[in-house]
Amino acid sequence: MSQSTMRGKVLVISGATRGIGKAILYRFAKEGVNVAFTYNSNEQEAQKIAEDVKNKYGIKAVPYQLNILEPETYKDLFKQIDEDFDRVDFFISNAIISGRAVVGGFGPFMRLKPKGLCNIYTATVTAFVMGAQEAAKRMEKVGGGSIISLSSTGNIVYTPNYAGHGTNKAAVETMVKYAAAELGEKGIRVNAVSGGPIDTDALKKFPNYEEVKAEVVERSPLNRMGEPEDLAGMCWFLCTDECSWLTGQTIVIDGGTSFQ
Repeated sequence: MSQSTMRGKVLVISGATRGIGKAILYRFAKEGVNVAFTYNSNEQEAQKIAEDVKNKYGIKAVPYQLNILEPETYKDLFKQIDEDFDRVDFFISNAIISGRAVVGGFGPFMRLKPKGLCNIYTATVTAFVMGAQEAAKRMEKVGGGSIISLSSTGNIVYTPNYAGHGTNKAAVETMVKYAAAELGEKGIRVNAVSGGPIDTDALKKFPNYEEVKAEVVERSPLNRMGEPEDLAGMCWFLCTDECSWLTGQTIVIDGGTSFQ
């Protein structure tokens, strides 16, 4: 799809101040798409990104604060977006939680605890549902759109300490299928993009980061780690008319590592 066809459309994306979310934001902005994006706490970085893409690409970009552990606040967020933008065409659920919020959810099976597991479900599955519902209401008014949830291969490949996250990635991928089945009649396509280990700040926080990186490079036939831009390209593709008959799918981008 040419830039002229996409220019003026609007992407809403959660968690876009770093890593995969930031790469997606820049990919869409480069093509002339206006961007409404969320951040958790770093307002300064969010404003800096907004100014950068506005200056570079001549688009509209507005950051909004969102805590995905309170997904019901998506209703208020979209009301704010309605005031700043005249439409919503694409929604990408990307934000994740880390740190204290995942204590009891990130660890070996025998150390998993209810609160941590519930927090991961809230941030991964419930946040996707609440955001997608609000986005779909707006997309219906403009004749359709594309919704994407980010996922990871931790639900198909054993990853140490990742049981809490992996099971919730499986859950959100199934939720994507249900959403696709029910929103298709509105012209809305819903898919997931599942990444293998991607070289981001989040991964660098893993205590065994260097070990993970070395293993991924060794396992991948392409002999490298995944980069945020690898997922950004697929998210862009899924929002173009090139994918007008693709819905309810999980696209795995893992450098071939899940087959090894």
